[in-house]
Amino acid sequence: MTIPATPVDSARPTGVDGPQPVTTHRHGRTLVIRIDREAKRNALNPAIAAGIDQAMNEVEDDPELWCAILTGGPRMFSAGADLRTGAGEPTERGGLVGLIHRQRTKPLIAAVEGFALGGGVELVLCCDLVVAARDARFGLPEVKRGLMPDFGGAFRISRVLPRNVAFELLATGDDLSAERAERLGLVNVLTEPGGALEGALALAERVNANAPLAVRAALGIARHEIAPDETEIWARSDAAHADLMGTADFREGIDAFFERRPPVWKAH
Repeated sequence: MTIPATPVDSARPTGVDGPQPVTTHRHGRTLVIRIDREAKRNALNPAIAAGIDQAMNEVEDDPELWCAILTGGPRMFSAGADLRTGAGEPTERGGLVGLIHRQRTKPLIAAVEGFALGGGVELVLCCDLVVAARDARFGLPEVKRGLMPDFGGAFRISRVLPRNVAFELLATGDDLSAERAERLGLVNVLTEPGGALEGALALAERVNANAPLAVRAALGIARHEIAPDETEIWARSDAAHADLMGTADFREGIDAFFERRPPVWKAH
């Protein structure tokens, strides 16, 4: 199948006033949601959060849509939260970035090209299925900035990767190749570079060939078994992240990032 490189008649921008960093395109019963802020490496900001929230609300509310795909550009899925603006306030239905806390019923597929880092990986962890190009990379580099993953990555990563591999990503901040991620179970389908969205649409067609209510019921039970109630772990994660934001190391990590130099840690 051929996927348009740019939105066509059925595509429309979504989000807030000004440049639209999230676009949608209907492909049959599937809605493709594209993060489109390439100049800033698809860094997550309030406009992207609003756009993803609006698109995901459309998926849930439109009975003609049975599945959704979340993707980015050809070189970057997302580099994570924008360090200057942050990702914005939680939305009413989706929470952080319009998706992190969302209670979904319909299948969501991630189509990953290039890097998915920090909040980008945490968006991927919200998805039910993952299609990635062979040269894609996944990473949680927050510890390199004096922080920890605070969009759920600190506890959700160990649900999809073996314990020691999850700990490796959290403690080193290094990234994981898509081929290793596929062997370990994070990625469902590998494609050649440039083919992730096409692969995700093919996977969506396989999903949509089945009874939609049955698919939703089965995935709903599976999601509940994996994470029956995250209230307590979210409280602990938020408290730990707040403590880190008050440290000198956090300030050093951010300063070193913008000054393009290695950080000098003080452990306080």
